[in-house]
Amino acid sequence: MRHEARFLIDGPAAAVSRRLDLWLAEDLHDVRFAALLDAAGRRVGGNMVGLPRGLPVDGRPRFTPADVLTHDPGGDGRPETLRAAAFRLDDGRILVLGRDLDELDHTRAVILRALLLGLGPMLAVGLGVGAFLGRRALDRVAAVDRVVARVAGGQLGERLPVRGTGDEFDRLARGINLMLDDLERLLGEVRDVGSSVAHDLRTPLTRARLGLERARDAVRDAAGGRRAIDEALAWLDASFAVITAVLRIGEVEHGRRRAGFARVALAPLLREVAELYEPLAEEKGVELALRIEGEADLAADRALLFEAVSNLVDNAVKFSALGRACSIGLVAERGEAVILVEDSGPGIAPAERGLVLKRFYRGEASRSSEGSGLGLALVVAVARLHGFRLTLGDAGPGCRVELRCPAGAVP
Repeated sequence: MRHEARFLIDGPAAAVSRRLDLWLAEDLHDVRFAALLDAAGRRVGGNMVGLPRGLPVDGRPRFTPADVLTHDPGGDGRPETLRAAAFRLDDGRILVLGRDLDELDHTRAVILRALLLGLGPMLAVGLGVGAFLGRRALDRVAAVDRVVARVAGGQLGERLPVRGTGDEFDRLARGINLMLDDLERLLGEVRDVGSSVAHDLRTPLTRARLGLERARDAVRDAAGGRRAIDEALAWLDASFAVITAVLRIGEVEHGRRRAGFARVALAPLLREVAELYEPLAEEKGVELALRIEGEADLAADRALLFEAVSNLVDNAVKFSALGRACSIGLVAERGEAVILVEDSGPGIAPAERGLVLKRFYRGEASRSSEGSGLGLALVVAVARLHGFRLTLGDAGPGCRVELRCPAGAVP
């Protein structure tokens, strides 16, 4: 309104009336009202009866009741509520401009009605979709709760349902199922380890006891007593070796050795293992070959890795046939460092390859040899600690063991 007042006032004073008539003529919606009053307050132009009552001449728009003329200039005025402002001209005249807001009120009412008509169905649909999604989420939470309750009740074979949608619930279910797999495996090992340890310790402890009883009844001189004591100590040492191996596997599986990780060069480590077992291989009439094809270093605990490779080579020498060969090697395949140990023995049947990696398990081919069945279990624990992959296969004849180091650990 101030902008339109400036447009009407600017210019010659005599032209204000003409511009005002033009401004009113351009009103297609009958919402513009105006009055031009002389210095005495008499109307000299416009379609308003006069200055609205109570409207100060200060140029500020206000809501005010006003009497406006009908289309017939000689007709009676009708009351309207306008947004109006009064401006004083330089020559003392007063210009009153007003605007009827009924059209804006009607537009506002139409918009509000449209919003209400639109928001109602949208709100209903939103509530329905929200209820459906909420119910669906609650159903899945209830399913998780039922499975957790069964697992807590001892049914370790239970798993959370995975629908294959790839949503957050599926990702959570997969993670929990992996955790339950490890939990079931570990608890199964815990159940078996007690009876296995008791079985493996019973034989040496029984022999030690029988030897001491015989010594008590039959030994007549100091030399015989020393022999009996030495035999008993040997069997006790075998018992302690089993206990030490079990404790060491538990220490490795709990990741307590990660603090000792450093960069380890594999080639020198394999050479040291080969040099350590060459005398044993020669004593058994077995040729131990070393094949290094490339260099690799990785983050590892050198002592544990040396022990794991030593166990593999010890098995290879132990089970290789007389006059045959076994080998230890290092190759690089697709960015991975692969430690290979092969023997020329009877090999491991495919049905037993998963079983020999468990604690205290001894296959048919190894029942007549010394050992407690913990060597490969220690290798598995070391491989799991380092993130390696241990695989068993055929060497034709014999067994082929691969210890694969992932590409991410090799520079």
